[in-house]
Amino acid sequence: MNLKILILAGILILAGIGIWFSIQTEKIKPEQPKMKALPNISIESKGEEKPEITLISVYDNYQVNPELKTDWGFATVIKTPKELILFDTGGNSEILLSNMEKLGIDPTSIRKVVISHIHGDHLGGLEGFLERNSNVTVFVPSSFPQSIKSMIIQKGAKFIEISAPRKISDFVYTTGELYGPPEEQSLIIDSKRGLVVITGCAHPGIVNIVRRAKELMKRDKVYLVLGGFHRPPISCVKEFRELGVEKVAPSHCTGDSVREAFRKEYKENFIEYGVGKTIEIR
Repeated sequence: MNLKILILAGILILAGIGIWFSIQTEKIKPEQPKMKALPNISIESKGEEKPEITLISVYDNYQVNPELKTDWGFATVIKTPKELILFDTGGNSEILLSNMEKLGIDPTSIRKVVISHIHGDHLGGLEGFLERNSNVTVFVPSSFPQSIKSMIIQKGAKFIEISAPRKISDFVYTTGELYGPPEEQSLIIDSKRGLVVITGCAHPGIVNIVRRAKELMKRDKVYLVLGGFHRPPISCVKEFRELGVEKVAPSHCTGDSVREAFRKEYKENFIEYGVGKTIEIR
């Protein structure tokens, strides 16, 4: 009898442990990441004069200037009246720096570098760029590993971790870290013509990013969306129209079929964007 009681007690104890473990496992199970709530950020007065902006493609797998090298990746220089900002660095610093030199862009004239996300075709050129110019501040998603942040410091540069939307320059904002995976930030420029959204690879979804930019900036329309769209469904062309996007310049990882769908729909408002292309927004 005592043996039976001991066996029964043991079964009950094991069952209790199993239930407890199941409960604890359920408690620590990670939730699907969600969009973060938008914080209050300082946006320039609508009455204030907006700047002229120049966008220059310095790294892309699409080519506009045959004298420049193409490679899988993305990098664009943003020229404002105040400064030059480099958005992404492509995958190879030698190609990046060579293209910049041929375009007459001095790497040492850049003071801010923004990295959209962790993938090598957007981050790979950073270390070599910092060896040429370490007098910069690098804006990286807060999810980046410590090894990348340590490399930036070792090269003599500074970094700022980005998690929430914030202003990074006059009339230039980051969307903050949005979930893909991987986590990714895009840029929003409040230009003379309206909002300009620049994406690296659009892992969070190109339509989600545009919608987020409009929500953040409290605007109904977007003048231009530029960059890698990450092979979205063709239906995104219609959604762009519904979102009030006036012009498009898809490149890098957008995909040929989606680019052609945008070209057909947007006609003269489709911009052929690739390495060597310059867009002036006046």
